[in-house]
Amino acid sequence: MSASLELWPSSPRGSAPSRLDRLRRKISELPCALLLFVQLIALVAYPFIETRAGDVRETGRAIFGIIGLLVLFLAVRAVRATPALTWVAVLLGGPVVLLTIAEAIWPTDDVVAFWSALLHALFYFYTGYALIRYMFADNWVTRDELYATGATFTVVAWGFAYLYAAVQLVWGNSFTIYGETNPGTRTWFELLYLSITTMTSTGLSDIIAVEAHARAFVLLQQIAGMLYVALVVARLVGLTIARFRQ
Repeated sequence: MSASLELWPSSPRGSAPSRLDRLRRKISELPCALLLFVQLIALVAYPFIETRAGDVRETGRAIFGIIGLLVLFLAVRAVRATPALTWVAVLLGGPVVLLTIAEAIWPTDDVVAFWSALLHALFYFYTGYALIRYMFADNWVTRDELYATGATFTVVAWGFAYLYAAVQLVWGNSFTIYGETNPGTRTWFELLYLSITTMTSTGLSDIIAVEAHARAFVLLQQIAGMLYVALVVARLVGLTIARFRQ
């Protein structure tokens, strides 16, 4: 491939790798580490967007969401088991990007918000499936697969947060905050807080599911969190210990 066609031209042959070459190699070798890093940065950065007012907040959320989806797609593309799986990501990701932009334009449209939340959830769950399939592809644990355990956890937690957002649009007043007189509509970041505390089984969330359908989905996430630790994390820990014993 000629240098003019390369996204990041490499250093001339025989010369020492440039800093850009080393960065490109790290990203290509550790796509799950990049995904995990972006997700953790999002946890810290999102409250700054949430506290903005009006159009600035909605536009910021849209841009932030599209960047997150791009990182997700790159991660799925990097760890895909077959080319067909990439097409699934494209078919889900395309409408999600359009709905994310539509949410910024029409922030009060519940129909747009519902389909955006639902397709976001499906896309994140698919990414979680792709990452689990990546980790279970062989009996050898790589460094990126260790990062994938954290990335899969955050991706699935994101998926349930979007699922909860869709649930409260269908069944109003599904979630409440401890001490509130009447249930209200929770923000997406509040639902992410509920999702992560449910996934970790810490029980620290002051946000409670009070509607029957919402509680059913919370129960599903509790089961998913338990099975993730029991099946995925335990398997990788066991393979890592076996590797060092050889």
